[in-house]
Amino acid sequence: MYKIAALYHFTRFDDPATIQGPLLALCEAEKISGSLLLAREGINGTIAGPEAGIARVIAHIRALPGCGDLEWKESSSADQPFRRLKVRLKKEIVTMGQPDVDPLAQVGHYVDPGDWNALIESPDVAVIDTRNDYEVAIGTFKGAIDPETASFRDFPAWWEENKHRFHNKRIAMFCTGGIRCEKSTNYLLGQGVEDVYHLKGGILKYLEEVPEAQSTWQGECFVFDARVSVGHGLSEGPHRLCHACRRPILPEDTRRPEYEEGVACHHCTHETTTEDKARFRERQKQMALAQARGERHIKVIHEE
Repeated sequence: MYKIAALYHFTRFDDPATIQGPLLALCEAEKISGSLLLAREGINGTIAGPEAGIARVIAHIRALPGCGDLEWKESSSADQPFRRLKVRLKKEIVTMGQPDVDPLAQVGHYVDPGDWNALIESPDVAVIDTRNDYEVAIGTFKGAIDPETASFRDFPAWWEENKHRFHNKRIAMFCTGGIRCEKSTNYLLGQGVEDVYHLKGGILKYLEEVPEAQSTWQGECFVFDARVSVGHGLSEGPHRLCHACRRPILPEDTRRPEYEEGVACHHCTHETTTEDKARFRERQKQMALAQARGERHIKVIHEE
């Protein structure tokens, strides 16, 4: 059984490059896989490995400057959900592209999972899903607004075009683990919105703590590892990835005429050229050959 830890923390790292090497070395020594992103604004990522190894890496991160109160979300998987390790330096730990956004300065009101239902059912509250369109497509909260954004970077433009819809409304936002809402709530406060709330710990914490019988969540939650989706209690969902477009699909979608493993699915078959598909077929062939040799070849490229 593998322990999975999803984490983020906003803090000030004067020189993230000095943190990268020791953190990478520790993860390698503890046989940890997954992705960790470092920037001047903090750390973000999801890692998996033996329970003792995860504990040592978490302890190491909590000893970094300003990370003593780091919180993380744990779950388990029978299979290793990642097949490689990345510890990368980035400009932002979650890309919004707004240089004036600073979650360390101010964020919206945190709402515990147990209080979330009462908030979003209030008639003066507009509930906004800050995730990408492919995530929203497989699950969201009842009544939530879908901005239909392809990436988090698109959210500010969407808000500018739609803010007139939310006059005299309180705004409640949510995302997978909470990190995108740290930035989006700070952004809205900077835009003059007074009453802004966000789900503490994100959807994952809600699915972990709120009983299914009391839940207003509908569908599955996309996650950024090989499990692809999780449901209530963080149990692994039915979805898999199309390895051509990286969107989640269901097992029955593989029986559709548009589907070809590693080449296309019903979401993307009309988005790629004949030359693209030929290249994807060759890639799929090389992956099959590598698998036959016993080499690991799973690659998860999404990052919250």
